[in-house]
Amino acid sequence: MIRNILGSVVALAGAASAVLSPFRDWYGGRVGRDYRVRDLFEGITPVESGVLVSILLPFLAAALLVGLGVVLRSRLVVALAGVVVLGFTVLWMVRQGQAAGELVVGGDGAGLQVGVVNAVAGGVLMLIGALLMSGRPGRRERRAVRRREREPVEPFAVPAADQVDTWPPTQEPGMSVQTSPWPEPEVDPYTGPDPRDPRTRSYPQAAPHPEDDPRDPVHPPHRPPPQG
Repeated sequence: MIRNILGSVVALAGAASAVLSPFRDWYGGRVGRDYRVRDLFEGITPVESGVLVSILLPFLAAALLVGLGVVLRSRLVVALAGVVVLGFTVLWMVRQGQAAGELVVGGDGAGLQVGVVNAVAGGVLMLIGALLMSGRPGRRERRAVRRREREPVEPFAVPAADQVDTWPPTQEPGMSVQTSPWPEPEVDPYTGPDPRDPRTRSYPQAAPHPEDDPRDPVHPPHRPPPQG
């Protein structure tokens, strides 16, 4: 997700740079929108061009491709837009070199100027944005996600016999923890009649300990059968 966002921002910045470039000087003080698209295939002429038939047209198409690629999260579409911008820029450089005899870079406005730099930078940024984007998940990944969503959620596994049980299961060693909003039950303090109290002295006394009781709790005593 983060890669898609970062790649989209870089690609959109490249599209903005490419669209801006025809409005700046390209060569010898001539702005990019003065070059016709047909001049790139037939040769550079001094004839000025309209905006809609100038080199701005393929750059606008590339910007639309970038927007479509960002929406669809398609790396291929964004990369195609960068190739279009760089391709038309290189084609212009070839035709301009043929028309002028050579290409020079001059600070006095006699050579390549900032508009060409904007176009090249825009195409490179589009390609970098396509590389940064992770793209849409593949068919196998989507199937795996749907399969995991359909699988039942496994309950917490029973702890091993050599591990201390915990609750809630935090996988942390320690005594069992069980919280409840209800108060803990109180132990009945009654322990039987008091032999020192004359009122309860005659009551039968319970055995102090179950193991001291001679009677069998499972098989109570019974009278032997009468002798015949």
